[in-house]
Amino acid sequence: MATSESLNRFLARQPILTHERHLYAYEILSRYGPENYCRPKPNSPLSENAMDELFLMGIRTMTDGLPAFVNCTRDFLVKDYLTLMPREMVVGEILENVAPDAEVLSACKRMKDLGYRLALDDYCDLPEMRPLLEVADFVKIDVLLMSRDDQKRVVHQCHGLGIPTIAEKVETDHQFESCREIGYDFFQGYFFCRPQIVGRRSVPANKTVYLQLLQAANEPAFNLHKISTIFKRDVSLSYRLLRYLNSAAFAFRAEIHSIPHGLSLLGDLAMRKWISLVSVAALGDAVADSLLRLPLLRAMFCELIAQKVGMVREANEVFLLGLLSVMDVLLNVPMAVVLQDITVGDEIKNALLGRPSRYRPIFEVVLDYESGTWEQLEESCRRCGLHENFLPDLYLKSVQWVSDILAEVPVTA
Repeated sequence: MATSESLNRFLARQPILTHERHLYAYEILSRYGPENYCRPKPNSPLSENAMDELFLMGIRTMTDGLPAFVNCTRDFLVKDYLTLMPREMVVGEILENVAPDAEVLSACKRMKDLGYRLALDDYCDLPEMRPLLEVADFVKIDVLLMSRDDQKRVVHQCHGLGIPTIAEKVETDHQFESCREIGYDFFQGYFFCRPQIVGRRSVPANKTVYLQLLQAANEPAFNLHKISTIFKRDVSLSYRLLRYLNSAAFAFRAEIHSIPHGLSLLGDLAMRKWISLVSVAALGDAVADSLLRLPLLRAMFCELIAQKVGMVREANEVFLLGLLSVMDVLLNVPMAVVLQDITVGDEIKNALLGRPSRYRPIFEVVLDYESGTWEQLEESCRRCGLHENFLPDLYLKSVQWVSDILAEVPVTA
């Protein structure tokens, strides 16, 4: 029987977005042992308890209640492993190398009868693959592997059958707009995570305040006077703070006499957390929901890795590195311009700009894990001095922290 220790699971997630760039679902990027998707080891059956730990608990934590697209091999399908997960939580994603023989089609129909949804991964319009369209709830198309004309034809074919389509490997805003024109229903990739910069832009003045606040809140020595001074530069910050202190998260009986007084009531740790959240929210107006979560997730993941490799004293700096790593996209300016408006140490600056830095190996581990590039992860971990088996738990803790902080802290004005 497989044990929790033998699972050695690696789970990351990639967002699937709507036309409006709102979160619709996540694909769970899984690795079992050395492979790039999750499958049982040869001749090693998985128990229900093991599957529960691998999928159910991890997926509940990682999708924030949204559907999880889970890769399905042939064995996964025919052995009905999908039924070990609640049907409302998952979409079984049939891998492109699964041939639709009689046994596979029978398994798919069993899943459909039980109310499970199925997606076809990297679908190619070949005669031998068309029987799968009869059981598909979604069709995913790799936009890098199929010509634009073929994409139009397959999308039109799927829509004629009432099947929504998902564009995969969408990595730039130009690709996203092209796929929208073709008629895709959903979009997967990190296109929302790349700035589209026309000419040279500067950071808007009001957003510079939030950048400076992020920096001040995550300095090793917490300076209440400095933070209070920054608050005075933007009235919305004071309003947000007063709303927060009067929310259900607190039960303060005393009147709040000033911004420093209100800040002192929070304490250092709660203040760092709150500032990180409201700053990211303010900097990222009108962006994808997932992009607001990403800097928080990266920040905590960086911090936990730093603690694990013995860099406890630098944990705040590495946390700030994670927060700043998406600011070029939130502000739609080059990272070099972002760094002109705040003063950060050379280790953070060099790591963000891709230069040699003590923090860069940690950041590369985070990027490799986040994107599911498992082949590069082992080397990144070696440079960082970290055993990669620690990463799944650190990642899940980071995801849970983001969910908790977004649930606890009101950020709207």
